Amino acid sequence: MTHQYAPEPVLPTPHRAPAARPTLYSPSHEHDSCGVGFVARIDGRREHAVLQTALRCVHHLTHRGALIDQRTGDGAGVLTQLPHAMFAPDLARLGIRVDRPEDLAVGMMFLPGDDANAQAVARAIVEEAARGCGLRVLGWRVAPVDESVLGPVAARSRPRIEQVLIGRPHGNDDDEFERTLLVARKQIERRALTMDLHLYVPSFSHRTIVYKGLLVAHQLPAFYLDLQDPAYTTALALFHQRYSTNTMPSWEMAQPFRTLAHNGEINTVAGNRNWSLARESELSASVWGDRVRELLPLCQQEAGVSDSASLDNMVEAVTLSGRDIRHAFMMLQPEAWENMPNMPPQRRAFYEYHACLTEPWDGPAALSFTDGITVGSCLDRNGLRPSRYVIMRDGLVVAGSEVGMVELDPANVLEKGRLGPGQMIAVDTARKELMHNDEIKDEIAVRKPYGSWIKRQRVHLDDYLATRPGTGLPPDSLDVLRQQVVFAYTQEELSFVLKPMANDGKEPVGSMGDDTALAVLSATPRLPYAYLKQKFAQVTNPPIDPIREELVMSLDTYLGRRRSVLDETEAHARLVHLTSPLMINEELDALRRIAEPAFHAFTIQCLFDVSAGPDGMEAALHRICDEAVRAVDQGSTMLILSDRGVDASRAPVPMLLAVGAVHHHLIARGRRLRASIIAETAEARDVHQLACLIGFGASAVNPYLAFATLGHLADETASAPRLDKSELADAAAAVARQIEDSATRHRDADADAGDTNGVASGAPASPLELAREDGSFARLIRERAFRNYEVSVDAGLLKICSKMGISTITGYHAAQIFEAIGLNQQVLDLCF
Repeated sequence: MTHQYAPEPVLPTPHRAPAARPTLYSPSHEHDSCGVGFVARIDGRREHAVLQTALRCVHHLTHRGALIDQRTGDGAGVLTQLPHAMFAPDLARLGIRVDRPEDLAVGMMFLPGDDANAQAVARAIVEEAARGCGLRVLGWRVAPVDESVLGPVAARSRPRIEQVLIGRPHGNDDDEFERTLLVARKQIERRALTMDLHLYVPSFSHRTIVYKGLLVAHQLPAFYLDLQDPAYTTALALFHQRYSTNTMPSWEMAQPFRTLAHNGEINTVAGNRNWSLARESELSASVWGDRVRELLPLCQQEAGVSDSASLDNMVEAVTLSGRDIRHAFMMLQPEAWENMPNMPPQRRAFYEYHACLTEPWDGPAALSFTDGITVGSCLDRNGLRPSRYVIMRDGLVVAGSEVGMVELDPANVLEKGRLGPGQMIAVDTARKELMHNDEIKDEIAVRKPYGSWIKRQRVHLDDYLATRPGTGLPPDSLDVLRQQVVFAYTQEELSFVLKPMANDGKEPVGSMGDDTALAVLSATPRLPYAYLKQKFAQVTNPPIDPIREELVMSLDTYLGRRRSVLDETEAHARLVHLTSPLMINEELDALRRIAEPAFHAFTIQCLFDVSAGPDGMEAALHRICDEAVRAVDQGSTMLILSDRGVDASRAPVPMLLAVGAVHHHLIARGRRLRASIIAETAEARDVHQLACLIGFGASAVNPYLAFATLGHLADETASAPRLDKSELADAAAAVARQIEDSATRHRDADADAGDTNGVASGAPASPLELAREDGSFARLIRERAFRNYEVSVDAGLLKICSKMGISTITGYHAAQIFEAIGLNQQVLDLCF
């Protein structure tokens, strides 16, 4: 099947409807995001028609893009297999002969615009890096373009577009050739960044090539004349029409990138980038050996790099380290496996294992991807972006953001469908196979014994608990009061935050909106948490409903040393698994009791000498960071930052500052993956405070004073002479009914047996009075209060994650999704 491509004219922008004729429709309601998809032949046959179809598809997705001026789009492009035949005349012109088409690689280069000297420097950098890696530089080719089709903004910012032709080094197989090209490109990027040279490499591969730019979709073949060449043949093509959301449009940030095209947002990208930086010190992979350091940086960190570009960096590193590209997307954007009861055990084990390796790149996403051999599409765990596909009888597959992208004969349609949440479809052009979701995942999931590794290595704290949760001794009321004063508890928090959480198991509901005065304007000192505002999803990021969509939400948390994301070994699964980042006292005690060196916990006191004055706190932060480094160097894999031990001479370091400072200090010292950070703090009590600690690096939090306060409140309720319907009385009444029912059953059983032993003379005591005397009533009240508090905190954390379109707490962990208002820059630099 062939389609002749003919560019269609851009229609003039219609005038607005007169104000006197309002309608229910408004263009302001249109927030359509990127158009994305792929075209492929299942039999792997290369045809120019595949490229033409892809261009037609992206042309018909023009409405999903935007215009910067009347003629400049915000980005469009295609990614295809390398068209060897098209470059044959250039090789002949250079007098070069390659033994096989696959021995040729092409680097697409965006050189500095009109500066001839800078262009010469850029070419020299490219050639030096290539030759240094053993690659053969065969020559350069100027990509033929027609500037007249560009809009004013695109023309002013246009780079000089050239292609460097590269020959395969002797002895390199296909995968090694691709790895060598990646190493060379990384060297080019590092050198250009050091020299502040405007040099960008859209693709550098012997399998694929990218043609993209600051274009409207219909301008693609008109600008890049190569795309009209009948010798340009390919068996697969990714296409993308961009609607800019989180970065300014540019030639470099147009899509596709080197492995993917993305519609949506990666809401966890700040944390993903921080964790990629932390992983660099732990990188290892058998296929790389000593060259693994050449992969740095794993993700580009400079300003202006989009979330999609960062994900592309990680996918590229993971796949070229030995994983199938479908495996890479299952790992980095896993489906919602945690709460799916009917998921096949082998697939569940795959996801459980890979949760030990990396946090998800979470957020609404429809992705099309390729490594030059396999091409496919997948959706994020929520399925909040559309992705549909059509399979033709002649073996053509078209997948994309919507139906109707290209004219297809209905009589020749074999199958139509759409991807659901977390699903994937792929075409393997080498094996000549089309694979649906279950086929792909069942094949990938059995490649390693993930289930056995998890069963042997993963640890649950329940196995180490010495007592039942909530059965500890009642708190000392005077000590609790003193600590509440030290950590700035207010009567309002006790009455309107903690008591409702303990009584109802829900976070209290306040007024709509947020009219609270900024903390920086407050006349009284505030805790650091008050200076941080949670961000929320906007425009293209619909917030998730954590109640209706509870199947995709997860609070699963992992503690311990993390290992190289590029490797797969049984040791990667040697972690402690928590079902929530909120740790009760008994769990923290159990963690400290684990005797295995792999889970050695070291406690760092987060206190400073009051006599040192305000300067003592900064000195204490530096001491805490230094102690953390020493503890990790000595083998500790759990760093418990604790503010216990406050007295008249020692004040607490704000736990949020301590957690943030240690997190970033360990990243800077290359040790962050070797240990988890746990906050044992009296400071945090409400959901926002707990979320701040997790968002800035704490894997788990033990709010011990909050539990002690709840215990104190529960004991007051249990000893009250009358149980009215206020505060914790509902819980007390429910427990009293439970005790009454139990006592009645025992009394009836004794009467039936004729047992009168133990019956005292006089009026018998009520079951509630007896329970109060032996303490069981107070214990039950405390247990219920603690349990309700845990439930309310868990629900509150899910609510906060969902506001940003994030589904998992591991994706929220260290994602730093906050706005800081009123904090000194010195504090931000040191701690955040």
